[in-house]
Amino acid sequence: MTLSIDIVAGNAPEDILPAISPVWHYFGGAPTPQDGDRFVPFIEPSRTFAARENGTVVGGCASFPLELSVPGGTARAAGLTVVGVLPTHRRRGIMRRMMRAQLDDVHQRGEPLAILWASEDTIYGQFGYGMASVSGNIDVAKSDNAFARPSDSRGAFSILGESEAVVPFADVYDRVRLHHPGMLARSADWWRHRRLADPESRRQGGGVLNRALLSYDGRPMGYALYRVHQQLDAGSTSGYVNVIEAIGATPEATRDIWRFVLDIDWVARTKAMLLPVDHPLFFLLARPREMKFLVHDGLWVRLVDLPAAIGARRRGEGAPVVIEITDPFCPWNAGRWRLSAAGAGRSTGEAELACDITALGSVYLGGFTFRQLAGAGRVNEIREGAAARADTLLPSGGAPWCPEIF
Repeated sequence: MTLSIDIVAGNAPEDILPAISPVWHYFGGAPTPQDGDRFVPFIEPSRTFAARENGTVVGGCASFPLELSVPGGTARAAGLTVVGVLPTHRRRGIMRRMMRAQLDDVHQRGEPLAILWASEDTIYGQFGYGMASVSGNIDVAKSDNAFARPSDSRGAFSILGESEAVVPFADVYDRVRLHHPGMLARSADWWRHRRLADPESRRQGGGVLNRALLSYDGRPMGYALYRVHQQLDAGSTSGYVNVIEAIGATPEATRDIWRFVLDIDWVARTKAMLLPVDHPLFFLLARPREMKFLVHDGLWVRLVDLPAAIGARRRGEGAPVVIEITDPFCPWNAGRWRLSAAGAGRSTGEAELACDITALGSVYLGGFTFRQLAGAGRVNEIREGAAARADTLLPSGGAPWCPEIF
C-alpha cells in the first residue's frame, strides 16, 4: 500500500502539541495543557516535525535546544524528545524520515551534538546514536540505610514552595553541573515548568512534590525533590519515598541531603532513579549492596558535526591517532580523521582505528573507552596500542550523569 506521508516542520506554537501527540498514545491518552507547559515554551515550532497523512498527524518528534556539560566544557546539543509513530502506521519508514529531517535540521543549526533518552535500546543506533552513559536505580529498605560512618549534620533543612525554590535550587545545581558531563543547563523557566512544577499527571500514584533545601549558615548547599508513595498494610507502612533528584554542592552536602531523605519517617523504603554509577552512596552506606543498584542505559549521544563536537570537549596530550569513521546516515562525518590534542581534522594517513559514528558517541562523555569498545568488537584496532592512545586524547572526567529525562 502506497501512502502519501509528508514530514512537515512546525510554523507556529499551535503546531507543537499535534506533533508530539502520537507518542502520548503509548502513555494511554493525549497531551494535556499541563503537558504542553513542559514543551511549548522551550521548543521553537520549527524544531518539531509531524508526519502527516492527508493532513492527519500519524507521527512526530521534536528537539530542545540544550547546553550540555561535556568533559572540560559545554556544548550545544539538540535534545530529541517525544518521538512516536501511531501503531496504525508502524514499520513504514516514517520514523527514519523523521530522523532524517531532524538531524538535517540540527546540522543546519550548527549544533554539534544530538542527545536523547531511548525508549527502547535497539532503536537509535541505526541513526548514529551511541550509548554514552549508564545510570542506576536504587531501592533500599529502612533497615539497611545506615551510613558506614555516621555523623551529625550542621545544616538546616526547609521545605519550599514552587516559586521560592527556583533561585536556591538553581544556585546549587549550577555549582555542580559543570563538573559532571551529561548534565544540562537549566533556565529559570525550565526549573519552574519542568523540575519544580507539580501537575497531577506527573505524580504516578504518589503524593505532592516536596522541595527540600539544605543550607549551611544561610547559604544553599543541597536540595532534594521527592514524593511520598504511602501505603498501609495492617496499620503499618509499606510505602516508600521516591527521590526524584538529590544534589549536594560539596561532599558534605551530598552526605547530608541523602541522610535527610533516607531518614524520612513512616515509610518502609527509599527509591531513586537516574543515579550515576560512581555515586557516593556506594561508600556512604554501610551495606551498599542493599541498595539493589540496577544499572540500565542512560544518555545516548550522536555526533552531528564531528570536528566541532571534539573541539568542544577537553583533549589530552599524546600522539595523534587516525580513525576511519563510517556514518551512512550523516555522511559528512564519514572518512578518516586525525584525532590529536588540537582537535579533529581530516586526514589522508593510514587508519589506525576504525569504527562507526556510534562508537564516538559512546566515548564522547567519558563513560566508555575505545579499549572497552574494541573489546566488544565495536572498534577495530588496526594498529596495536591505538585504542589506548585514543583514550589518552579523549580523557574521562568521571561517570557521566544526566539526572533528568527530557
